[in-house]
Amino acid sequence: MREFHAGTFDVAVIGAGHAGIEAALAAARLGMETIIFTINLDAVGNMPCNPAIGGTGKGHLVRELDALGGEMAKAADECCIQYRLLNKGKGPAVWSLRAQADRRKYQGRMKRALERQERLTVRQGEVAALRPLEGGGFAAVLATGAAFHARAVILATGTYLAGRTIVGEWVEDSGPDGMHAAGRLTDSLLKLGLPLRRFKTGTPPRVHAATVDFDEMEVQPGDGLPVPFSYSTKDPPFNQAVCWLTWTTEETKRVVRENLDRAPMYSGLIEGVGPRYCPSFETKIVRFPDKLRHQLFVEPMGLDTEELYIQGFSSSMPEDVQIRMLHSVPGLRRAVMTRPAYAIEYDCIDPLALSASLEVKAVPGLYGAGQFNGSSGYEEAAVQGFMAGVNAVRKLRGQDPFVLSRAESYIGTLIDDLVTKGTNEPYRIMTSRSEYRLLLRQDNADLRLTRRGYEAGLVSGERLRAVEEKYAAVSREIKRLARTGASPSPELSAFLASKDTADAAGGSPLDALLRRPRIHYDELAPFDPGRPDLPPDVREQVEISVKYEGYIRRQQSQVEDFKKMASHRLPDGIDYSSIQGLRLEAREKLAAVRPLDLGQASRISGVSPADIAALMIYLEK
Repeated sequence: MREFHAGTFDVAVIGAGHAGIEAALAAARLGMETIIFTINLDAVGNMPCNPAIGGTGKGHLVRELDALGGEMAKAADECCIQYRLLNKGKGPAVWSLRAQADRRKYQGRMKRALERQERLTVRQGEVAALRPLEGGGFAAVLATGAAFHARAVILATGTYLAGRTIVGEWVEDSGPDGMHAAGRLTDSLLKLGLPLRRFKTGTPPRVHAATVDFDEMEVQPGDGLPVPFSYSTKDPPFNQAVCWLTWTTEETKRVVRENLDRAPMYSGLIEGVGPRYCPSFETKIVRFPDKLRHQLFVEPMGLDTEELYIQGFSSSMPEDVQIRMLHSVPGLRRAVMTRPAYAIEYDCIDPLALSASLEVKAVPGLYGAGQFNGSSGYEEAAVQGFMAGVNAVRKLRGQDPFVLSRAESYIGTLIDDLVTKGTNEPYRIMTSRSEYRLLLRQDNADLRLTRRGYEAGLVSGERLRAVEEKYAAVSREIKRLARTGASPSPELSAFLASKDTADAAGGSPLDALLRRPRIHYDELAPFDPGRPDLPPDVREQVEISVKYEGYIRRQQSQVEDFKKMASHRLPDGIDYSSIQGLRLEAREKLAAVRPLDLGQASRISGVSPADIAALMIYLEK
């Protein structure tokens, strides 16, 4: 193919999924001439798996991205059709917002965001080669021969890079939803020295709603008062759809067991490593043989389609087996399958090859984001894309990297896990990944990160002032509660008795009452006549801050210890092989990861407390 120069840009983004979108928008909004490539313009922001945003831990990421100035939360609020706040029966640390999205509406919303963004060019085409240029930068060459030069490149290839789709014995080189794969770019990345590996993910079948018996399923309505994802959403969202719950049966298990010899997962046809926390249904049957049944959520793909998504039924079984599996489930016994489930294998990088800025250590100016970095999930992809976009710009401007610590965000936890510990399977964020989850709640992401977004140049001064005013109001109300008492009365005694808590015969400060279990801020209004009229988000922050004050203070102390370790910076060019007292494994691991500080070094697998002590002695010399 004859090559020709087609344009020059500051930043090029390869891939227009959730990672690529946030990367391109961030770079362009920071003033860089940016181009984003996609194999198919109609697949921008595609949701090839579950058409939903958020979930456990994932809702935290979306909120944090919004506080930093990203796009996903705003798009979700415009396009989601059912909202649910998960884990509401537990403590606020694990509350996680999840919303079902209208798939096509979301795609259209994100495509318009790219098209309307100043300094951003959207280009359809397969990047077939990536070549370093003399003097710095790269040439991204399309399969048509068009060569675009860029000073920095972000790889956000998703599951398209050498993608291979598998349904039973049928195998095809393709990306998700039957789109063609990016089959040629891998060779260029290997020539650049990138350590690539093979991962796998999958998706469940879709069925036609008219063939589903909903009477045999349990209705799953949305929340009565939906909570939006974006802090900037003024009008609260509303539910426009319902989901349903059903369960597999013994017959479902039997169908799978009888056909395991045809399962690509166990026949050797699938080479890639799949996600532990979203396994195929056949893997569930093998891994949990004694489990009597598995829950399936039946969810709409959008308001303008009759397709339903069967969450929990991911599979790569042959199509005829999938149909028998479906027909063994209550409510799906007559279901007509519109799209079979499939597994998809793809190339990705070993994230240990990345720095904390998501730059490839061995190739300056080249960044990774999303599934290319070994993670899974739209939300994980989006936040990495944002961080890669910001850092690519900062590198071009000669500024220090923009890095979030695991003590201030789930984004920091996600990236630190990837670049410090690596992963042998597609990584998924969960609240359990964070040791500081009481501080890193989804409700206070604006407090934690809006200023960071402002400092990065992607949050307006007006928005920052609004957040500061919100938390000033929170602080004032907490102080007022401490100095305001509820007078003793029969009404107060009756209220406390109804809450199964001790009487306050002599009255009580309001904050002391609020600290008691099962007592909520709004319930104290009858005993607080001077109460100011505060918005719901302020009242929520007041209650959480008062009720969990002791636990929060304890975790803040842990964060201070974390910061002390992080304050011991490790020189860039340190020769770990020369440090006395380090074990051989530690020397090798430290040299490979090249941690920024003692804290990061301590989190590397294979580095012991004794090794950290040796490093501290070295730094004190």
